[in-house]
Amino acid sequence: MNKIWIIIKREYLTRVRKKTFIISTLLFPLLYLGLIFGMGFIAEKSKQNLHVAVIDSSGYFSTDAINKQNLADNSSVLTLVKSNTDKIIADHNAEGYDGYIIIPAINWKEGSDSLFFKANKSYGSGSTAAVEAKLNRIWNEIKNDSLQIDTEKQTILVKSKLRVSARNIKDENANVKTAEGIGYVAGFLIYFILLIYGSQVMMGVMEEKTNRIAEVIVSSVKPFQMMLGKILGIGLVALTQFFLWIAFVLIVYNVGKASGAGGGMATEMVGSMQKMFASVNVPLILFCFGFYFLAGFFFYASLYGAIGSAVNEDMREAQSLSFPITMLVIISIALMTAAISDPTGPIAVWGSIIPFSSPIVMMARIPYGVPGTVPVWQLALSMGLLILGFIFTVWFAGKIYRTGILMYGKKPSWKEMIRWAFRKN
Repeated sequence: MNKIWIIIKREYLTRVRKKTFIISTLLFPLLYLGLIFGMGFIAEKSKQNLHVAVIDSSGYFSTDAINKQNLADNSSVLTLVKSNTDKIIADHNAEGYDGYIIIPAINWKEGSDSLFFKANKSYGSGSTAAVEAKLNRIWNEIKNDSLQIDTEKQTILVKSKLRVSARNIKDENANVKTAEGIGYVAGFLIYFILLIYGSQVMMGVMEEKTNRIAEVIVSSVKPFQMMLGKILGIGLVALTQFFLWIAFVLIVYNVGKASGAGGGMATEMVGSMQKMFASVNVPLILFCFGFYFLAGFFFYASLYGAIGSAVNEDMREAQSLSFPITMLVIISIALMTAAISDPTGPIAVWGSIIPFSSPIVMMARIPYGVPGTVPVWQLALSMGLLILGFIFTVWFAGKIYRTGILMYGKKPSWKEMIRWAFRKN
């Protein structure tokens, strides 16, 4: 046990002291926040307000109705054109318009076909959305006036809509939309952690093999101890980085909560987080995330470590051997999507129990409720099999490590690596 602790300590301290660890830990949340607020700022600044000519062939649209919408919304401006329509169609830019829309001679009782915004250049849906919204509001008023529906009745019609949302009677507090969001976030976080830190284990083993350091270590430490210490050490690095990011989120949450009276985006984010926390079992989700985060990492990192010990300096060779493992992670994401769509279906159940996919799939199911959606026996079986799977993969990787770390100049295959693992000593 003392030898394993020494390896863990070496792996952990070597990595957390690197500048890359410090920079990535500090920059990731800042870049993430910058991405959220930056994209919103860019989208707002780059939003293009259009001046659109409306050529009405139906006779329903009026200048007053269009001006009313223009005053209510300062986005794109609509202008009802009753004369010189040929000039606008021939050259709308010369007439001061970005484009034009022709309203056909339609019967409002039968509805209308799609309208086309015609211009000399292409515009995306983001630019034409405001135009579409204004025209639809005008069209609704036209229909309401024709049917003699007053404002009070219009309000009743708008409010009297039937909305269907799923609710588990065993867990009344569960919110499906929140569960979907948490499931996606948790699943993709584990997905990125498995790929990023798993490849770090592979690269670390390859570096030790190239520098011949592993030959010295393996002479005094058993392969299982060596592999376990390395995986635990790098796993603690990932856990440290994750806890620092959680601390950052809590700081932002508390700062936003304290400044709630000031309003703004921070207040909206805090309000959304409070609603989310109220509708899910936060302690259970955090505990399960920590377990599947570590156990899933241990499961896959040992396999990546085995590949690192078998290859030499050729990265293409490492990528080729690691492709089947990476595909297992990608398949898990596909199963996660199916599990979120149907959290009690057979794909979700088996995907959350089988060790190679359970870290991602089970974390997509847990927010829906335990024991409502995920029975306790399924959660216990999933955790137990994942622990057994981790122990097996560490043993399997350790056996490959012992042979592969001392082998140079040869390109192994998975068939040969499996033969190393099950070879009698």
